[in-house]
Amino acid sequence: MKRSEVVPMPRFFDRYINLVDDIELLDGFQKYAPERIFAETEKLLGLGDRVYEPGKWTVKDILQHVIDNERIMAYRALRFSRNDKTPLPGYDEAVLAANTTASHRTVDDLMEEFRELRRSTVTLFRNMDSIMLTRPGNANNTEISPLALGFVILGHPVHHMNIIRERYFPLL
Repeated sequence: MKRSEVVPMPRFFDRYINLVDDIELLDGFQKYAPERIFAETEKLLGLGDRVYEPGKWTVKDILQHVIDNERIMAYRALRFSRNDKTPLPGYDEAVLAANTTASHRTVDDLMEEFRELRRSTVTLFRNMDSIMLTRPGNANNTEISPLALGFVILGHPVHHMNIIRERYFPLL
């Protein structure tokens, strides 16, 4: 199913979904693979622990956040695809970010985790049919389908890479 088939378009999450081309979800997992989105490895490594403003996340913190978010979105998609109607809460990204070991890890290590996670995510979505993909659920007081969550998974890292290019790369 394609991005244009995400109906209704969920509020808040549309900012990520709309960063993805109108392509089949499974094709999107290839086009928006972690190593393609974060392909500018030398620049990412060159940033080290620099931030553009005090209190902002480092590139490693951003990578960990993207990984954490994908896990959460995939979990939501699993629940909703299996027709679990239990409303799911939001999550506090600042709390998660404050409780990681990202600062002690390397960009390469984080990217390896991201690639491994993505393989699992693709397997999950590859085994959902159109009925499962379009079953609505409620996450953070927003109606959203597994299909929409799949496109959030693709667009969220794009959003963060755009921020890295705009605000972090000028620090180099």
